[in-house]
Amino acid sequence: MLLKKIKNKLITILLRSADDKFKNISFSQCGEDLIVKFIFDCLGVNNPTYIDIGAHHPHYISNTALFYKNGCRGINIEPDPTLFKEFLKYRKEDKNLNIGISDWDSELDFYIISSPTLNTFSEEEAVKYAQEGDFEIKSIEKIKVKTLKSILDECSNGIFPQYLSIDAEGIDEIIIRDIDFENNYPIVICIETISFSTSGNGIKNTKLIEYIESKGYLSYADTNINTIFVRKSLWRKEIKC
Repeated sequence: MLLKKIKNKLITILLRSADDKFKNISFSQCGEDLIVKFIFDCLGVNNPTYIDIGAHHPHYISNTALFYKNGCRGINIEPDPTLFKEFLKYRKEDKNLNIGISDWDSELDFYIISSPTLNTFSEEEAVKYAQEGDFEIKSIEKIKVKTLKSILDECSNGIFPQYLSIDAEGIDEIIIRDIDFENNYPIVICIETISFSTSGNGIKNTKLIEYIESKGYLSYADTNINTIFVRKSLWRKEIKC
C-alpha cells in the first residue's frame, strides 16, 4: 500500500512537471500575446521591442507583460496617473510615460471612468459608456499628450518598436493614421477593432482593418475584440514556421 502511494505521488509529480514544461501562460484578455509571440517566433525575432499605448496595467489584461517577462523591453504609455504608478513599480526596465498620444503636443481632457479599462480622451466615448453601461465618469483630468513621432524620437532614437499594441478607447484610429507606414513602422500590430457594447453586440471597425491592410499588413488573427496584423512582406519572406 505504501509503495502504491509513493508510485502515485511520483506519477503526479512527473505529470505536473510535464504540464509546466508545455503550458503557455497568457496575460492578455483573449490570448493575443501568445499569438503575437508565435508570429515573432516564426519570423525568428526572439526579443521584439514594443510600444504599448493605453497599457493600463503591468500584468492584468496586458499585451506586453509576457514579452517583458521573457526579457524584452519597450515603451508603455498610460495616461491615468493612478494606473501609471504600477508601471514604475513592476516594469522598471521599460520606458514608462504618464502621457497620452494625439496628433499634436498639448494637454487634453482625460475621462476617468468607473471601470479603468474604459478611460478615454474621447468625450463621445465617455458619454457612451455612461449612457449604455453601468459606468460613470468619475473625474476629468488635464493630461499632457504628445505625438507618436515625438515619443519615438525621445525614447527609441526615432525607430519604431517591432510590436505595437493599442487600446486607446476612441483615439486608436488617430494614432494609426499618424504612422509613417512607408518609412518607419512596426512589424506586428495588435489593436482593438470592435466598438464598446455591454451586450456582446459590438460592431467591428472594418474601415480601420481595411486601412491597416492597405498599408502592407496581413490580418493574421482576430479575437473579436482585437485584430492582430503582421507586415505582409516580412511574413512572406522571413517565415520559419
